[in-house]
Formats: sequence, structure tokens, C-alpha cells
Amino acid sequence: MLGSTRQIRVWAFSGPVDLRKGFDGLFGLVRSSLGHDPLAGDLFLFVSRNRKRAKVLLWDGTGLCIYSKRLEQGRFAAPWHRGSGRDLSWTVSELQLFLEGNSTVGRMALSPPEYRLKPLT
Repeated sequence: MLGSTRQIRVWAFSGPVDLRKGFDGLFGLVRSSLGHDPLAGDLFLFVSRNRKRAKVLLWDGTGLCIYSKRLEQGRFAAPWHRGSGRDLSWTVSELQLFLEGNSTVGRMALSPPEYRLKPLT
């Protein structure tokens, strides 16, 4: 669906969002509240207050896309409980688990830290 690479970052908005917002409203939230460039190729996750709906905004290189999901049973995890007012960085794997309704996403880190090569000396 969204690909799976460690090079793509997922930013979870750290509070509930009115998901009646469309492309322009979510684009504005990314710019003003998160301080990120929506056209950088990253994914941006927004969750409604009742946690029954979620949207992901992304730039695919030709235009903005919005993926939307509504749960028929249960609720999404609340990413803002972990965030304490800051935007949250996730992996694409964590986003996919979140969209499947996994309740542990957002409560603890599920992916290992990024591996960085050490320079040869």
C-alpha cells in the first residue's frame, strides 16, 4: 500500500484532528503545526478525537494523496498519549500496524533504532 522502507518517515500529529479537513487543511497543519514540508515525501498521520477515523497525507511526486480509514469496531490507539505535545516519528511498519488497529502502536516503540554506519578510521 504505502511501501516499506526506513527512508520514508511517518509523522503522527500529536493531538486529535477534525478529519473533515481535506488536502488544504491537512497541508496547512503539516506546515504550521508540525513545521515539516508536506512535499518532502514523508507520510503524515492524523487521528480523529473519537479515534474511529484516521487519515494519512502524502506527496507521491505528482500530487497530494489522502488515505482514509474508518474502523467499524474498536478504536485506533491515541498517538498523542505518547507524545506530550510533540510530533511523533514512526516507521512505515508501525503505521501499517496502526492502521490495522493494533493497540500497542503509539504506546511503545515497535521498531528497532535506525542503523547508522560508523566511519572507518
